[in-house]
Amino acid sequence: MVKMETVKTKTGIEPSNGTPDSSDSFRDSIATVDKKGRRIWIYPRRPSGNFHRARLIVSWILLAILFAGPFVRINGQPALLLNFLERKFIIFGLAFWPQDFHLFVLATITFVLFIVLFTAVFGRVWCGWACPQTVFMEMVFRKIEYFIEGDARKQRELDKAPWTAEKFFKKSAKHLIFFGISFLIGNIFLAYIIGSDELLRIVTQPPWAHWAGFLSVLFFSLLFYFDFAYFREQTCVLVCPYGRFQSVLLDRNSIVISYDFVRGEPRGKLSKRKNRENLGDCIDCHLCVDVCPTGIDIRNGTQLECINCTACIDACNQVMDKIGKPRGLIRYSSYNGIAEGRKKLLTPRVLGYSTVLVLLTAALIYLIAGRSDIEATILRAPGQLYQQQPNGTVSNLYTVKIVNKTFSELPVQFRLVRPEGQISLVGSDMVLPADGLAETAMFIEIPKDKLYSENTTVVIEVISNGKVLQTVKTRFIGPPTRGD
Repeated sequence: MVKMETVKTKTGIEPSNGTPDSSDSFRDSIATVDKKGRRIWIYPRRPSGNFHRARLIVSWILLAILFAGPFVRINGQPALLLNFLERKFIIFGLAFWPQDFHLFVLATITFVLFIVLFTAVFGRVWCGWACPQTVFMEMVFRKIEYFIEGDARKQRELDKAPWTAEKFFKKSAKHLIFFGISFLIGNIFLAYIIGSDELLRIVTQPPWAHWAGFLSVLFFSLLFYFDFAYFREQTCVLVCPYGRFQSVLLDRNSIVISYDFVRGEPRGKLSKRKNRENLGDCIDCHLCVDVCPTGIDIRNGTQLECINCTACIDACNQVMDKIGKPRGLIRYSSYNGIAEGRKKLLTPRVLGYSTVLVLLTAALIYLIAGRSDIEATILRAPGQLYQQQPNGTVSNLYTVKIVNKTFSELPVQFRLVRPEGQISLVGSDMVLPADGLAETAMFIEIPKDKLYSENTTVVIEVISNGKVLQTVKTRFIGPPTRGD
């Protein structure tokens, strides 16, 4: 048997067959840029296989959810609305205001930690199976390109060919369809920000009636068109930071798409005249590279460009079937699973991430479940001093702001819990508009003999329909009567 030569790489000891590709030089540049810094256009072969069919089904489901999302109603409200312009957010029918910012921060931290944990265990499964960039690029735009221009070889020949009527028709048709889909995506994206009702009002009226909305739709449409028609895999490689995070999130126990170098090396072309007794199962057919949408060679090991799309797995499995070898030369596995034949998912790091994630999730659920239907702020009117009344009481003027987080009008009353005293609203009774903000002013009068210092803490209950919605503490100033 020929002894397999190895080289040290950034991800560990990996196989080498003595070719330049087996050195570490491939990590010095990305596969889509040449030595002069010019773009190398990728023409991936049309993928097929079990994993591709599974991803296609998942993509259809995700696309259906994405396009239906703005129009789904829960209790008459959008299932998801992220109106950053008006600082109004609705998630699963629940309204969130800027006063709930701490929940947003905690939810963001929890989500990031979930991504960290998931990546540490399973690598970039999100990128290959659920990321909108990959789903749209590989399952929508690339499919249209294959249908109009053909597979990789025909696309390459068409781009090199002189302009003819056929080429003009194919290119024009493709880009018109690309822009049409981008325009649709832009509208859906905007619907998640301003709401489907407002979007329908914009698109059913002339552009000059809603210049801001029209320009927003046009901007998003052009942005998506540029991304999917031209920028493509560069978004994953150059823009998205997730691929760079994985270098510190992955370890030798992480499950990623891996090439079985123990079984595959040394490589050798398939030939009837060549004795393969001393060769591995890899016949160096290059199909795993040809189908890769980011242009990498997975046999070099884990790389930041790899989005775990499984195209190389399907291509390699089909080759193994043809040459009578077992499938799985390229598969989901960890480095230790291949090099040492052992699988270990529950590492100390994973257990640590999991513990923190469970605690954060529990805290988030507790805070959301205990969230009040209103957010009341009661503060002393600025620049106003206390007033001593003829009846022996001391009064302070307060401003009141209450945010109604529900989608129903709420009449509210106020009750002074302590110290003893009474509350008098300025004006009529207070009614909170649905999903809105209401303001008023009120006087709090407290008997002078109930004040124990110049600065007394008062406790006020905000009540609606007999239910205490929130308890608010504020400060009351007055002349000291008994000292501290």
